[in-house]
Amino acid sequence: MVDSKQQWKAWLYLSPAIVLLLVFTVWPIINTVRMSFLEGYSGLQAAGGRVFEFGLGNFAKVIQYQKFLQCLKNTCLLCVTTVPISTMLALLIAVALNSIKPLQKILQTIFFLPYVTNSIAIGMVFAAMFNIVGSFYGTENEIIVTAGIINNVIMFFGGDPINWINYGSSYMANMVVMIVYIVWNALPFKILVLLGGLQSINKQYYDAAKVDGTPRRRVFTHITVPLLSPMLAYVIITGFIGGFKEYTSIVGIFGEKMGPADDAYRLNTMVGFIYDALSSNSQGRASAAALILFGIILVVTMINGWVSKKKVHY
Repeated sequence: MVDSKQQWKAWLYLSPAIVLLLVFTVWPIINTVRMSFLEGYSGLQAAGGRVFEFGLGNFAKVIQYQKFLQCLKNTCLLCVTTVPISTMLALLIAVALNSIKPLQKILQTIFFLPYVTNSIAIGMVFAAMFNIVGSFYGTENEIIVTAGIINNVIMFFGGDPINWINYGSSYMANMVVMIVYIVWNALPFKILVLLGGLQSINKQYYDAAKVDGTPRRRVFTHITVPLLSPMLAYVIITGFIGGFKEYTSIVGIFGEKMGPADDAYRLNTMVGFIYDALSSNSQGRASAAALILFGIILVVTMINGWVSKKKVHY
C-alpha cells in the first residue's frame, strides 16, 4: 500500500493515463448521449450557430428508418449463428491441441495468425475464394467458368458453381459466406483462452477418471466442460459483444456498399448504419443508433451474466 502522504505521487504517475481516458473515452460517451437527445443534431449546423431542441426525435427516426429492421436482423442473425458455432469449434480444437504434445507450439501459432492479420485483407482473400470471375465458351463451345477456390472444389466433386457474393447472388448465399468468415476469424482468440483454461485444470481429475475407466465422452462432458465453464462464459459474452459490433468483415468482402452490386446494403449492420449516418453528417441519428446498440448489448450481456451464475462452476 502507498503511504497516504505519498499518494499524490501515485496520482501524478496515473495522471497521463487518466487524462487520455477522460478525453478519448469518457467525454465521447457523454457527448454521444448529449447529441442523441438533440433532435436533428448536425455538427456543421451546430458550428453555424443553430440551436437544437431536446427530445426523442433521433430515436424515432432511427426506428422508422426503412432499413433499420434489416440492419438489426443481419446483426442478430450473425450473432446467433456465429457465436455458438465458433465457441464449439474453438472448444474442440483447444481440447485437441491440449492433447497433442509434438508441434503444439507451432500449431498454436498457426491457429493464432488470423487474429493478428488485418480484417479487411482477410476479407479480400475470402472474397477471392468465393468469387465467380466469369464464364466463357471454350474451343468446343462448352461453357468454362473461372471461379475462386471454393467453387473449384465444388466443381471438382461434380457440383455446379454457386454464386456466393456476385451480382444476382441470394441473401442466404451471402450470409453463408459471412458466417464462415466470422467463425474463422473468431476462432484464434477463443482457442487461446480455452487452451489456457485447459492447461490450468488439475490433472488429478483426469487421473481419477482414468482409474475408474470413465469413457472419454463422459470425461469431456462431466469434467472438462464444467471446469472450463468460466472461460466458456467469457468467450461467449465477448463473442456476442463483438458480434453485435460486426462491420469490417462485411466491408472486406462486399466493399463499402455492404452487399452485392444489385442489392447494396443488403448485409448492412447496426454499426454500418451508424457509420452511414455519420457520413451524411447526421451525428444525432448516429448517436441515437449507438445508444440503441448499447442497450441491446447490455441486455444480452445481462442475460449471459444471469445464465452464467447458474451454469458456471468457479
